[in-house]
Amino acid sequence: MCDLVARTGRHQQRYEAGCRLVAGSILLRRFLAFIFGVSSGRFLLWISCIPFRYRNCDDTSDDKLDKEVEVLMINSPSGPGLLFPKGGWENDETVEEAAAREALEEAGVRGDIVSFLGDYFFKSKTLQDEFSPEGLCKAAVFAMQVKEELESWPEQSTRHKSWVTLSEAMEQCRHPWMRVALSDGFSKWHDGILSRPDAETTPNDES
Repeated sequence: MCDLVARTGRHQQRYEAGCRLVAGSILLRRFLAFIFGVSSGRFLLWISCIPFRYRNCDDTSDDKLDKEVEVLMINSPSGPGLLFPKGGWENDETVEEAAAREALEEAGVRGDIVSFLGDYFFKSKTLQDEFSPEGLCKAAVFAMQVKEELESWPEQSTRHKSWVTLSEAMEQCRHPWMRVALSDGFSKWHDGILSRPDAETTPNDES
């Protein structure tokens, strides 16, 4: 039995509107609303986390090629394909705390948030509500280096998890925006850290 409880509902969900806007975001929202063919530019703010680890890695080796990376994906209860942990960003937490929470609730892992990979936009009919009637979403995606896997976690009754290679993740990923985040965000960031002299990830590493 897991003592942790997953958050549900949207009563604390953040939306991009009012005082939370930053310079240039109004034009960006209007442009994306035009691209999506909708009338509103208000976006539901989501977070997603790409958990990763190194397989067959000798910690005493200086050879960067020994580091074979795998990412952790979960099933979708609503259909085929695999996902990265994702969910809403709520008012009482930072965006990094939200990313870590979703990884814990949906995939049962803890670790270090080591890099922000970028913002990715998508549209979802299932996320339509009074604040974002057209279901426009902006997901902030982070890389998490996994340090601990739990034997039980809040959503284990509905979520099955799999460690996969990057190529397997690209093939099995359910959502196009997540594939873009994996290829243009995570893979490029990871190639960058392996090209450094120390080849080490550090918390809050900038992409």
